[in-house]
Amino acid sequence: MEREIDLKQISDGKFYLANDMVKAGCNDCAGCSLCCQGMGSSIILDPYDINSMEKGTGASFEELMQDKIELNVVDGIIQPNIKMQDKTVGNSAMNSRDDRENTRCAFLSEEGRCSIHSFRPGFCRMFPLGRIYEEGNFHYFLQVHECPYPGKTKVKIKKWLGLPELPKYENYVRQWHYFLKDMQKIVKETQSDAVIKNINMHLLQQFYIKPYGDDFFLEFEQRMKEERSVFMHGTGS
Repeated sequence: MEREIDLKQISDGKFYLANDMVKAGCNDCAGCSLCCQGMGSSIILDPYDINSMEKGTGASFEELMQDKIELNVVDGIIQPNIKMQDKTVGNSAMNSRDDRENTRCAFLSEEGRCSIHSFRPGFCRMFPLGRIYEEGNFHYFLQVHECPYPGKTKVKIKKWLGLPELPKYENYVRQWHYFLKDMQKIVKETQSDAVIKNINMHLLQQFYIKPYGDDFFLEFEQRMKEERSVFMHGTGS
């Protein structure tokens, strides 16, 4: 998602890499789940997230769409995001989609704990970190106003993320980000709504709905090559 931000206002003014220490440790949230509530459609999911959820829950993309995720347009491209659910089911006063304060992540348990913590999305793994992209790469930064937990401790970012193949994952993140930027440019320059719809349905099918095998990163690379070849010669319609 493209955001105009002033890093001086939201961060400690530093950029970080995976081996750096950052003050983000929060004692396993100590029972807090504020960052899992009222998030609207902001927890955008990438193909790695969806693949992890499918394998972790045993549910297909279509099954997850029933009550756990939803689709929204992000800068011209349709992408899935975590669905927020009413805190009090059946309360008509809380059924408004825009009433964010009364919603919580669909994967949050009644005890206020993440039910998919071991395969949670990248957005959640980073929090309260963010990424800033520049010149084909990215750095992490610390969002200093997002998490209210007091007295945070220093933790190495790669430990905080908790991913077994972090270099491969970070390379994937770079590829996916810049591929989306290219696709957003194509969609922006396309005049036909029908072509834009076809592009979006094609991308959803190729990167989200079509299952991956045992080696996600290898298969993603193959699909990325194919799609770049397709879209280098037109809109893929």
